[in-house]
Amino acid sequence: MTDARSFPMRPFLKADTERLQDLVAQSIEMLTTEEYDDDERIAWMSRVADAEAFAGRLSRNVTILVESEGDILGFGSLRDTDDKARREVDLLYVHPYAASQGVGSALLDALERIARARGAETMTVDSSDTAHDFFERRGYQGIRRNTIPIDDVWLTNTTMMKPLVKGGAGKAAGNESEKKP
Repeated sequence: MTDARSFPMRPFLKADTERLQDLVAQSIEMLTTEEYDDDERIAWMSRVADAEAFAGRLSRNVTILVESEGDILGFGSLRDTDDKARREVDLLYVHPYAASQGVGSALLDALERIARARGAETMTVDSSDTAHDFFERRGYQGIRRNTIPIDDVWLTNTTMMKPLVKGGAGKAAGNESEKKP
């Protein structure tokens, strides 16, 4: 398990919005080319194009980021659900130049600790095909494939779940009409 203290973390500030939009776009553009085509990546990036809506989403969640020497290396966002025993990783992105350096693991460790402290027994995530193996290595198991319509494009992802407490099978994620990639 990665020690989250090895990366300087701080909470999201509204002033971070533009930099996080850019990080998401770069991450999608550079890290997902094997699993998603150009149209799919453009559609996916459009989900964060509205700065005000994106900032609102990040503000409603518990959003933390790793910043080192003025550069944001990644961020993660934890969302409450209707089921108080379950929390959801809403967003988890790492800058392409910080990929495979432990930033994502440190962020996920921190989000899991926060979820446990808030009484969660399970965590879910709608993992992109690109991030599927990352979450699987971290103990998440696939429970459902999803298709997400964005304009005329369909993206795929997998809802994955991990127990946070011993014996915490928890409930599967609800049937939401729209899942994120």
